Amino acid sequence: MTARTEEVGPSGLASALVASGALQSDWLPTYKAVPRDMFVPDRIWPGIADGTRQNPVVDRVKEPEAWLKAVYSDIPLTTQWDDGSHSGDGLGKTPSSSSSQPHMVFSMLADLHVQDGHKVLEIGTGTGWNSALLAHRLGPENVVSIEFDPEVAKGARETQRNAGLSPLVIVGDGRLGYSGGAPYDRVIATCSIGQVPRAWIDQTLTGGLIVAPWGPLYGGEAIVRLTVDGGTASGPFTRSSAFMRLRQQRPDLPAHSAYLKAQEWPADGDRGTTTLSPNEVGGWTAQFAIGLQMSGAFWSVERYDDGTYTLWTYSTDTLSWASADYEPGADSFDVVQSGPRRLWDETEAAYLWWEGQGRPGFDRFGLTVDGDGERPWLDSPDHPVPAVG
Repeated sequence: MTARTEEVGPSGLASALVASGALQSDWLPTYKAVPRDMFVPDRIWPGIADGTRQNPVVDRVKEPEAWLKAVYSDIPLTTQWDDGSHSGDGLGKTPSSSSSQPHMVFSMLADLHVQDGHKVLEIGTGTGWNSALLAHRLGPENVVSIEFDPEVAKGARETQRNAGLSPLVIVGDGRLGYSGGAPYDRVIATCSIGQVPRAWIDQTLTGGLIVAPWGPLYGGEAIVRLTVDGGTASGPFTRSSAFMRLRQQRPDLPAHSAYLKAQEWPADGDRGTTTLSPNEVGGWTAQFAIGLQMSGAFWSVERYDDGTYTLWTYSTDTLSWASADYEPGADSFDVVQSGPRRLWDETEAAYLWWEGQGRPGFDRFGLTVDGDGERPWLDSPDHPVPAVG
């Protein structure tokens, strides 16, 4: 859900966030005391961005009104591309740091359910706004934030110091947490993960909470709210999300050329048809549900000028692939599958399971993490999500 801002500035955004339920009364004084504009650099790329689309850069010096409007709109602001190697106004390949959408910021802080005296570990300092909000609410001495990029950390420290709020900002690998400040009552990540790092659980007190964006390799993502109980952690997903991946967990996926082995399509693939449209498996929730069941698989889309496209699905071991051809208005779609895994059959089985459960949303799913790994579940830990393949 995205709040609509009636006027440019902190008050307009606050009104919209309060109306949407994201900004709750206990966080409102902190919102007013720690304005977002203090934590946004001069050059930003407003809105959702990835390697195929990017809104134009907005420069505060050249366009102060447009910059302020973007800052106090309920949208994410990309502040760095390609781990800092991109410095121009053109299209970057990978967004690598940002100021998160305010609706998401305060929704996650509400999920964190902090109380006076709590000690919080944040993974992903970014611009420093989120940890500054926590420092204002709990006291800087109770907040530790970890940032992998030294330049990003340096900028956040300076901005926080100028705001009169200086939580401890550590440069390091966020997967390792920070044992020097442990144990923590709360852990919050502002970058997405595919596996919950063991250190986060070990450094959290029993009864403490971990709030993080989590998503399977296949696609889809949601905020998980885990309660720690000794060496285990379990809890529900609370809402959809779309964050940049923790740098050390970014997948290094094989190229398309690794699969057909220089052969012309359909190569050695087996032909077939399906009545399940490739369009149906592309929704964010559908991807999430499929990904929970279908490990070690990912996809890409090859689009054509006539509005048709091919949905390619691959196994990470490069041994299996599948193609499904989409044509608008068609009742059946051509499929080719190759390798020991029948990847389209797996996709179809996973989708039909989700459909058979009533197409549950993110908030019906949950996750349990223990010494045996991670187990997603539906409605209750007693009902694990089945694996296909």
